[in-house]
Amino acid sequence: MAKKTEKTNAARLLDKAGIAYNLIPYEFDENDLAVQHVADCLGQPIERVFKTLVLHGDKSGHIVCVVPGNGEVDLKALAKASGNKKVEMIAMKDLLAVTGYIRGGCSPIGMKKKFPTFFHTTACDFETIYVSAGIRGMQVEIASADLIRFVGGVVADVACF
Repeated sequence: MAKKTEKTNAARLLDKAGIAYNLIPYEFDENDLAVQHVADCLGQPIERVFKTLVLHGDKSGHIVCVVPGNGEVDLKALAKASGNKKVEMIAMKDLLAVTGYIRGGCSPIGMKKKFPTFFHTTACDFETIYVSAGIRGMQVEIASADLIRFVGGVVADVACF
């Protein structure tokens, strides 16, 4: 389903902060929420389209990890970077309650609470990257440095390919 370009909560927060971005709608498929589908719809390499994952650390509680679409979170590296002994993905059924977002529409911008957020180092390889705008069918193109600064993110080698 295509979404017309509408302001999401993430976009409103970026507006309020005076951060430049582009909202980009795309056709989404309930049965294919994979990043490859998003990248194909945007006409972008999958390395430039980042997914937002929410995990739980044994010491820190909830943490957010933003990794390129062609990568997976490296649990050991993320645990070390976040000061945990162990981290694990939260259950999908808990995503909405924890973040305010649903699968396929989870953005690092504007979650219910501010969680420690870790970006894979490759985010800095691109002038702009794409992340979810907070709803399925909408991405935000934003300067990686602006996004990392805005969410108080940490850049670390937290993905494996």
